[in-house]
Amino acid sequence: MIHAVRWARGRLEILDQRLLPGREHFLVCRTVDQVVRAIKTLAVRGAPLLGVTGAYAMALARDRRAAARKLIASRPTAVNLRWAVERALRAPDPLEEARRIHAEEIERCEAIARHGAPLVRGKAAITICNTGALATGGIGTAFGVLLRGKARVYALETRPLRQGARLTMWEARKSGLEACLIADGAAAAVIREKRIRAAVVGADRIARNGDAANKIGTFGLAVLCREFGVPFYVAAPVSTIDLACPDGPSIPIEERSPRELSDRFPAYNPAFDVTPARYITAFITDRGIIKPREIKSCR
Repeated sequence: MIHAVRWARGRLEILDQRLLPGREHFLVCRTVDQVVRAIKTLAVRGAPLLGVTGAYAMALARDRRAAARKLIASRPTAVNLRWAVERALRAPDPLEEARRIHAEEIERCEAIARHGAPLVRGKAAITICNTGALATGGIGTAFGVLLRGKARVYALETRPLRQGARLTMWEARKSGLEACLIADGAAAAVIREKRIRAAVVGADRIARNGDAANKIGTFGLAVLCREFGVPFYVAAPVSTIDLACPDGPSIPIEERSPRELSDRFPAYNPAFDVTPARYITAFITDRGIIKPREIKSCR
């Protein structure tokens, strides 16, 4: 099993995802600032895994309230980070709470995979970004569904940082998932020519009305699926639901450095987009299959 973060000898060790698939190297973090730097630079990423990482970081903190503010601000779109950090902040023993959160995420991933696998069993499916162990700490959300369902997967490369090409394909090779990499611009052609029967993606935040934020390009994929009549599923634990957030426009969208796109020309580089609830067939959660209209009452 892939271990993306681990607590060892009083420190947090983070598998540096920036170096994958070429090199497997763990960053050693002894301070909260080191963890914040790892989060901001995408050495560690993925909404559930950011929550686990943030909770462990609280065990390194001397000033826990100041640490919580820094950690929450490091990635504003992913609600799991705030949720887990605040939970560790309230706990008498942050390390024990972090270990509990980590174990719960592993269990949630297994539940999501169990509920979602029948929806994609043996089918050709498409996904975006990375939603496996590198994003969750467990088997994964969308990735776990696809793996347990033995789907034939077409993975979008996910520009500009190519999480699909670098991370999803690396995990697929390690896990034995049948996967084929495709260019982001090939999605429509692949859906039509390869007879895609389902799309399964993750989420970084789900609003009360069922709108969902995920990696940039997800909204476009949802629109294509609507055009071709392909079910579009969002796989995420209920901890990703933010009932305090009324709708998609209220979700803060992180904008990353233009240099990720070009060091010569002006560039607009949002890290996420929001898929309106009307494009989502259903949410695959650790509590079962939930329709968008049911989100407001499921936590």
